[in-house]
Amino acid sequence: MEKIYMVYVTASSTSEAEKISEKIVHARLAACANIHDGVESFYWWEDKFQKDAEAVIMFKTRKSLLSKLEKAVKEAHSYSCPCIVALPISYASKDYQKWVIRETS
Repeated sequence: MEKIYMVYVTASSTSEAEKISEKIVHARLAACANIHDGVESFYWWEDKFQKDAEAVIMFKTRKSLLSKLEKAVKEAHSYSCPCIVALPISYASKDYQKWVIRETS
């Protein structure tokens, strides 16, 4: 069975996270998207220290769709350099793995 991944993406707001999530899940690039609101991010951008409120999206997808998912997120995202990090899932129940594979294409 193809390996499944969790993809972590930050967004500027809950509404942007919802817009991106709907696009990705409707396109079957991820089986699911969870949005976590109220995240505070601290980072350097263009030589300035930043602190911003963001929303985090956690997508569940298959390995073969990672590059398509990345491209679609970048097209829908307001950031010029969005955080898109894919992590292999070391364990998931067989039923869940099958569901993720079945719901993506």
